[in-house]
Amino acid sequence: MRTTTRFFLLIGLLTAGAAPAVLAQGQSRPFSKETVADKEALKTAQRELKAGDAAYETDPPRYETALPHYLIAQKVNPDNAELNTKIGDCYLHSGNKTPALPYLRHALELAPTTDPRTHFLLARALHLNAKWTEAIKEYQLAGPTSKTGKKGSDTYTVTPDDLARRTRECYNGLELQKHPVRVFIDNAGPEINSSASDYGPVVSADEATLLITSRRPASPKAPKDPEGDGYFEDVYQATRKGKAWGKALNLGPPVNSEGHDATVGLAPDGQRMLVYVDENGGDLNEANLKGNAWGRPQRLGTRINTRFHESSGSYSPDERLLYFVSDKPDGGRGGRDIYKVEMEGKGPAVNLGPVINTPYGEEGVFMMPDGQTMYFSSEGHNSMGGYDIFKSTYLDGKWSEPENLGWPINTPDDDVFFVTSASGRHGYYSSDQPGGLGAKDIYQVTFLGPEKQPMLSQEDQLLASRLAPVKQTLLAPPVLVASAKVTILKGTITDDATKQPVEATIELLDNSTGTSIATFRSNATSGKYLVSLPSGTNYGIVVRQDGYLFHSENFDLPATAAFAEVTKDIGLKKIEIGSVIVLRNIFFDTNKALLRPESKAELERLQKLMVEMPSLKIELAGHTDNVGKPALNQDLSQRRAQAVVTYLTQHSIGADRLTTAGFGDTRPVAPNTTKAGRKLNRRTEFKVTGK
Repeated sequence: MRTTTRFFLLIGLLTAGAAPAVLAQGQSRPFSKETVADKEALKTAQRELKAGDAAYETDPPRYETALPHYLIAQKVNPDNAELNTKIGDCYLHSGNKTPALPYLRHALELAPTTDPRTHFLLARALHLNAKWTEAIKEYQLAGPTSKTGKKGSDTYTVTPDDLARRTRECYNGLELQKHPVRVFIDNAGPEINSSASDYGPVVSADEATLLITSRRPASPKAPKDPEGDGYFEDVYQATRKGKAWGKALNLGPPVNSEGHDATVGLAPDGQRMLVYVDENGGDLNEANLKGNAWGRPQRLGTRINTRFHESSGSYSPDERLLYFVSDKPDGGRGGRDIYKVEMEGKGPAVNLGPVINTPYGEEGVFMMPDGQTMYFSSEGHNSMGGYDIFKSTYLDGKWSEPENLGWPINTPDDDVFFVTSASGRHGYYSSDQPGGLGAKDIYQVTFLGPEKQPMLSQEDQLLASRLAPVKQTLLAPPVLVASAKVTILKGTITDDATKQPVEATIELLDNSTGTSIATFRSNATSGKYLVSLPSGTNYGIVVRQDGYLFHSENFDLPATAAFAEVTKDIGLKKIEIGSVIVLRNIFFDTNKALLRPESKAELERLQKLMVEMPSLKIELAGHTDNVGKPALNQDLSQRRAQAVVTYLTQHSIGADRLTTAGFGDTRPVAPNTTKAGRKLNRRTEFKVTGK
């Protein structure tokens, strides 16, 4: 991924010279023997100026090359207006833009001018330092301007629309900073970050796996990128250990190659990864986790990749849809737009439309595991400058008006590639902040509860732009907010007898319609699985593997169900005489033996098993809780078992293969003292009696 194709690949922070020490009204001093008494120092400065100008005035300008030369010359003579302007301009084109302000201020104090370009540069520096009101005044003094390079390239152009847009951004920032969001923003620490640039975090739904892209050297003899910031990009992976992250480790081949490799998306279960490759203008590839090793990334189809730039993507929780960003002109609204496409379908990618996409750029799309909440970055909407992070919710077939995440998450500079855990408690993104471990670091955002109002220190109120990570002094301990309406179901699938991991198929069904929602597989080596269950559906969950009886679970989640994380280890039982499984998606009305419609999918699975194994014989057993008289419970359980047998015989299963038993409340599997326990005790089982 080269710097020319991915704007989040920002230039590393160059060694800065001393900021102008004299800020009083003065006069610009030239580099001459009259103003610089030390001849050797003057020669050094003139040599550095020449080298800096050679890079600054090339087409296109090489700001990152010019800056260190200019900083050396500035130490010799800090009071040259033209040099201070050039230094400020170079900083504005670097990854660390905020140091531009004192140089540009000093330049105008040394040589007041009506040059609209100079006022625009100062306005940008003020803007990026969150000096909203001052920036607005300078934008008003600036005017449309442009410069054409020696080769005819447009080195810079400032139009009336640009000035109006920047001014709007300042007004947005002024308003958003009045109402800061309650968050902690913390550096992810040395286990994740390095002295190089680290960015592009993606996280699994349960926040157990974190993948990042890093410019750190992969080995002591790793080659540097001749065209960019430090070493070639590689993908690194970290695993959570308790409340802390373990060390981020290089994935190695086949994901990482000798060139640039960057991760931009991760499936909720952490077993599929989107990898950006710098080919054909920029494409998205996909790698799959097989056991403990990632496979070689494979190029996604032409419905996603074009000859234009596809830069980021995100899976839907069922992994059937892909949301991605492209700057293709066909169907776009301007700049980069967000699209969605069916992964296994044949239809074209669909633009998300004007509610989400603006005439400016969109980037860094991320769909939460709830299937409704999307985070993305945009230069449009009510951005306070550059790309801001926004949130939109898909309800009743429509996207809601995007909501700016607010200050201090968003800043006047680019804020991109924001992802969250399934709970919504934590977010992760990359930022270039003072006090970091490298040019860009990964930061964790912790959202706090609204009922505990913060008391900000005076220092916090004076924060400007990307200063120290925000820590708020609270009146009471922080209350973490779990905002998502989703249940994360995870665990390990094993052989019930040997306890060895099993790679099994996990199917999600909507019991109300009997339709399949999604299909996943447990990890081939560990047997681990993870599925996201957005609230508002009665889920049937079926686990299958050849040679085993299927295993079923039921999660009936109303639309109001809040975030929950459930660990459920599943032992699959071999098809052997005496094996017993619970049919958890067989439903009856209270005190009745009439099968409810939601039972259809489970009944069809059982009938299919009997057809596929014509010699299989089973016993259907009914069980109840202890509410009511024992005799009535025994009768009810017998009638419910018989209802299942009746369904099977009506669907071509011989009655001689089926027997029934009603045990009432005599064989509880959980205490009847709780609602949850009584629910577990009301069940229908089948036992293999012959094969």
